[in-house]
Amino acid sequence: MSRKRKILLLIIFLISGSVIMSNYSIEKFSKGKTSYHIDKVKKHKVGLVLGTSKTLKNGRRNLYFQYRIKAAVALFKAKKIQYILVSGDHGTKTYNEPADFKEELIKNGIPKNKIYLDYAGFRTLDSVIRAKEVFGQTRIVIISQEFHNKRAIYLAEKNGIQAFGFNAKSVNGRNGIRTNLREYFARTKVFLDIIFGVQPKYLGKKIEII
Repeated sequence: MSRKRKILLLIIFLISGSVIMSNYSIEKFSKGKTSYHIDKVKKHKVGLVLGTSKTLKNGRRNLYFQYRIKAAVALFKAKKIQYILVSGDHGTKTYNEPADFKEELIKNGIPKNKIYLDYAGFRTLDSVIRAKEVFGQTRIVIISQEFHNKRAIYLAEKNGIQAFGFNAKSVNGRNGIRTNLREYFARTKVFLDIIFGVQPKYLGKKIEII
């Protein structure tokens, strides 16, 4: 076997090992910290909804978005949370995840004054850390799909936030498979971010949730 091939195999082995260990660690850490059942969720002041686009690139509705809306509304109406903090990407004037969520939440009966928006939630890491550093929350319910909640909980607790995940309905089919595959590598990046002390792109002035 040539030297180049040995090096290539070593790199593949290291990457594969990192992906496997990262996923195992997050799965183990988050065990018992998420649920699909409202009665398993303790009362919290704030529910943090992790953003996503309202529609897919082909113009069709994004089920991840729709199911997170339903989960947040259900949690609020069950009086498990007092406020909803939506954290997402508003990187351009024409793309505004938090505003899309707010509009839909209001349509579903959530009072406007119970919704707070974080426009700089460009990544899950940003959303979680900003919930603490900008919005002053150290105990939150995270609202997203189960795979996403588990990663967010790991990040939250590594940054001094007590978190529980309320799982929105999962998405099946091709889009679901593609997203779950990306998640394996996103979990690996979690550990790199922690090792290198990566912080949110923006922090800014504090916003009190009252």
